[in-house]
Amino acid sequence: MAKVFIDGEAGTTGLQIRDRLAGLDGLDVISIDEALRKDEAARQDMMREADVIILCLPDDAAREAVVLVDALGGDAPRVIDASTAHRTADGWVYGFAELFEGQASRIAAARKVSNPGCYPTGAIALLRPLIDAGLMPSSHSVSINAVSGYSGGGKSMIADYEAGTADAFQLYGLALHHKHVTEMQLYSGLTTRPIFIPSVAAFAQGMLVSIPLHLSSLTGKPTAGDIATALTAHYDGAQHVRVTSDAINATKGKLEPQGLNGTDDMELFVFADDTLGQAVLVARLDNLGKGAAGAAVQNLKLMVGLSD
Repeated sequence: MAKVFIDGEAGTTGLQIRDRLAGLDGLDVISIDEALRKDEAARQDMMREADVIILCLPDDAAREAVVLVDALGGDAPRVIDASTAHRTADGWVYGFAELFEGQASRIAAARKVSNPGCYPTGAIALLRPLIDAGLMPSSHSVSINAVSGYSGGGKSMIADYEAGTADAFQLYGLALHHKHVTEMQLYSGLTTRPIFIPSVAAFAQGMLVSIPLHLSSLTGKPTAGDIATALTAHYDGAQHVRVTSDAINATKGKLEPQGLNGTDDMELFVFADDTLGQAVLVARLDNLGKGAAGAAVQNLKLMVGLSD
């Protein structure tokens, strides 16, 4: 029976993880007294007791928590960090099991796993297979557009939307320095920094990440079928990622962001017109599912040897 401590279980991601772990055989979720959740000694005692801890904390607090973990030496638990603090840090394994062959095994053996961001999950899922297959040069200039439900924006944004005081739709990150860009570039395999423009809208959960492409600018001028084949081959056998190649007919040319809410899955679509030489690749996921809590639970199961 593996003991799991969620440090920050009262937050949005922590609550989602807790719900997913409820009733799972082989796991014992332990909790700290609410009055002691900021007491370092009490938290460290919980860490010492746990086999795996999941950090659902702001970045600085997550870094401080890892210091507490490391101070335990041989008694230190394994760690899954759901913040952005360690996603590109040395010594951490990136927790996207479908990244490439063997990544799930690396996660299973890791001491420290960094959970992917919601936006990067969609972008990397679309880009990495094309680069690995030689259809897109790593130096290719890429634009990534995305829209998310407001639940990924933290307590203040959630409160504004639930109070009806927030804008129905807004672009943000327009200074072009969104903290997810480094993660996207590193794990997609791009050598040219992508342009990333995120947005948020007045729905709680759900996400679309889209990447427009001129097919003639890619290596070998691939068709839409070539793109779909590369994606399908990359995710062959993946339980939580599926590819829809005939996307226009499957969706009647429209796609809404909430179709996978409440699941830990991700759908990839290829919308294209070969006569125009243009395509739009889209990833759909629940930003709190495969984009956060679902990925953390998937990684936890790999680390403790539970079937998914």
